[in-house]
Amino acid sequence: MNKRERLERTIAGEPTDRVPVSLWRHFPGDDQRAADLARSTVDFQRAYDWDFVKVTPASSFCLTDLGVQDHWEGSLEGTRVYTRHVIQKSLDWTSLRPLDPARGGLGRQVDCLRLITDELGEEIPVVQTIFSPLAQAKNLAGKQTLLRHMRLNPDRVHSGLATLTESTLRFIDSLRRLPLAGIFYAIQHANYDTLSEDEYRQFGLVYDKKILDALPSKWWLNITHIHGDAPMFKFAHEYKTQVINWHDRKCEPDLVIGKTLVNGAVCGGLAQWEHLHQGTPTTVRDAAREAIHQTNARRFVLSTGCVALITTPLSNIRAVRESVENV
Repeated sequence: MNKRERLERTIAGEPTDRVPVSLWRHFPGDDQRAADLARSTVDFQRAYDWDFVKVTPASSFCLTDLGVQDHWEGSLEGTRVYTRHVIQKSLDWTSLRPLDPARGGLGRQVDCLRLITDELGEEIPVVQTIFSPLAQAKNLAGKQTLLRHMRLNPDRVHSGLATLTESTLRFIDSLRRLPLAGIFYAIQHANYDTLSEDEYRQFGLVYDKKILDALPSKWWLNITHIHGDAPMFKFAHEYKTQVINWHDRKCEPDLVIGKTLVNGAVCGGLAQWEHLHQGTPTTVRDAAREAIHQTNARRFVLSTGCVALITTPLSNIRAVRESVENV
């Protein structure tokens, strides 16, 4: 059974030869250049033979041409810190303009994807990370400034979100010519620790649906990631993607309940810190076995709830890959 067959049958709830598995990570430093990120991504795939490749650029790849600045300060997750925000006053949201996906940071990411797909071929599914407009807005303004503007000057924030949505749609349209399997759509604000349901519905969900509803029909592996420790999972059924990923080991719902709330597959089962980073191969195998048992090996993709840390022991990464072979 090839990777696409395995994943499509998993999404449909049909029996497979084994549970699909994938991990992804940031490559700090390498994520600043298309060729370097492509090389590191391909090497990671060839080392472990995942069932799909999630391409993980820095979150600023879609914003650098709007003027933000960021750098890596040593985060074990590989994420970068924003050192310059471009939204200071609420009126700044109305000054944003859609970006050209053929130029700048977006153009470099298109080049990166072309290098990856040329190298790996169409037999290995590749998905590109897309950050939601609200997540992009947070990085343009900073978390507290965004929240203040949302609550005091909502119309201006909506103007900015509409522009970011248009940039994202243009970028997605530029990817249609590449042999991608889909996108990994990262949502950061469908989270009770950050927003109320009404706030997310108004400033997040409406734009998320515009993007997800516009995905090419040929993309068969679209994944929604709901970030945070208090996810608004009640909206999960509104994301028209084939797979849902969240921090299932840290928060509710668990995998069993999560499966009842979505039509496609759930993705997770491993904690990025407790199991993968701080555990042992035995810890990893035990957690994987438990997750596979809980889901009855149906509509389930083994992974973590978020990125693998850049200092994760390689023996633990190997254990993740081997755990689906020895069930």
